[in-house]
Amino acid sequence: MTEQNHLTIDVVSDVVCPWCFLGMKRLENALASLPDIKAEVHWRPFQLDPTIPPEGKERKAYMLAKFSDENRLKQVHANLVSLGAVEGIAFDFDAITVAPNTLDAHRLIRWAAASGAGVQDKLARSLFSLYFEQGKNIGDRAVLVEAARAAGMDAAVVESLLATDADRDDVTNEIVTASRMGITGVPCFLLDGKYAVMGAQDAATLADAIRQVATEKAAGAPTLN
Repeated sequence: MTEQNHLTIDVVSDVVCPWCFLGMKRLENALASLPDIKAEVHWRPFQLDPTIPPEGKERKAYMLAKFSDENRLKQVHANLVSLGAVEGIAFDFDAITVAPNTLDAHRLIRWAAASGAGVQDKLARSLFSLYFEQGKNIGDRAVLVEAARAAGMDAAVVESLLATDADRDDVTNEIVTASRMGITGVPCFLLDGKYAVMGAQDAATLADAIRQVATEKAAGAPTLN
């Protein structure tokens, strides 16, 4: 496989963003439709609400405060349930009781990148599922340790690191950098570090963008800004 057929995709996301879960599934489908293109996916941090305390907030009250209208919130959830079903996601918003702070989850995702091929992808997928399909509190360090273990990481090392401030500043700085780049919402897919696709676009749109960047790279042309 030529270098031109190898792309890096940085996915800027938050694990409590339902659109990011949809985006992950759609990216998987897009890449499956492009067997000639090898993509190396990296998960990058973003926090929809960094002001949530470490212990989290009661989710129903938190969401109602954000949306102001319970009927509107129900409509949003119903729409996401329908969209999720198409992608094989079983959203269960009623099962979620805690709106967590996701900084520790992002630290864990960062460590997963150094834990072997495919581990970061597996962990990200697991965290989305734990939160949106099982209602688990992914701000709870015990939940994170078990997710790490299931993804193939060293759970004892993860547990000891979570008890410290390891990589806290690095993750925060990455989030700040994303904001300075103009990323105000997620998911955002950065293709080869030069071309951004914003939002949970459908698989066909993502595939077209990936194919275009790969084609231009193969031709030696600069990718789109």
